[in-house]
Amino acid sequence: MSSAPHRPPLDPLTVGALALAVAAVSSSAPLVAFAAAPALAIAAWRNLLSLAVLGPFSLARRRAEFRALTVGAGRREGLYCVLSGVALAAHFATWMPSAQLTTVAAATALGATQPVWQGLIARWQGRRLPVVVWAGIGLAVLGAALATGADLTVSGRAFAGDLLAVVGGMFAAVYTAFGERARASISTTTYTTICYGVCAAILLVVCLVGGVRLHGYPSGTWLAIIGLVAGAQLLGHSMFNYALHRVSATTVSVLILLEAPGAALIGWVWLGQLPRPLALPGLALLLAGVAVVVLGGARAGRRTEPVPVPADPTPLTD
Repeated sequence: MSSAPHRPPLDPLTVGALALAVAAVSSSAPLVAFAAAPALAIAAWRNLLSLAVLGPFSLARRRAEFRALTVGAGRREGLYCVLSGVALAAHFATWMPSAQLTTVAAATALGATQPVWQGLIARWQGRRLPVVVWAGIGLAVLGAALATGADLTVSGRAFAGDLLAVVGGMFAAVYTAFGERARASISTTTYTTICYGVCAAILLVVCLVGGVRLHGYPSGTWLAIIGLVAGAQLLGHSMFNYALHRVSATTVSVLILLEAPGAALIGWVWLGQLPRPLALPGLALLLAGVAVVVLGGARAGRRTEPVPVPADPTPLTD
């Protein structure tokens, strides 16, 4: 993948979308931990129901854009959408089980290693990240680990969950990197519909082949799944995807770290998973790291000559 194009300036609408996304994804790990259903089944239903919501609207409004992705130069952008969906399926298949094997705090903290992998991907793409951005990434990851209390020594089950969470963070970085490329020229609605559709198809096949039960859950579990669809998926992932038109994948991955303290707080209040004493200083480090990455990245961006790109034709309500 070559370097990503320059983006238009950050606007209040994008800032609001990012804030909403962070708040929404913070509910993901607690809802997965609460739901009395296999994690793979939850992941499959989460994407299938999201596709059911987005699909009809997308096909009615974006048929020409869908067709353009199947011919000529548009095939490359279409491929980015598909690959993003594959990476998202791998992320859900690893990270969501981790939230049921280890604590909400540990799963969220170890999944928060995403910015490290995102930075390595950006470097592989040929982009030189400023030293201050690397420093901010390290500070934010350290803060997330302290704030949520990742622990690899609790039990074999917890260790397996911790390992899956790290792998999930790696796949989340790949998903965001492909999404960044696709969103450079594709509307939010079209991109998310293809991405979620591919992800749902893969997870459904895995569940059917593996004999994972897809029905017969208690009502509370279905409410948790619906909460995941409405919150973490449609208001979380979709808003991050919207923001990728104006914010780099590296910055988005660092902002997602703010999910860690939010998830830990929900896990404490709702599930009784008490945070460690280091939570408050860890949160302070996390916020400082996020600020360093965002401000450092913006300062570096101002040093380069911007290249105009087409305005995103899709409104936030998509």
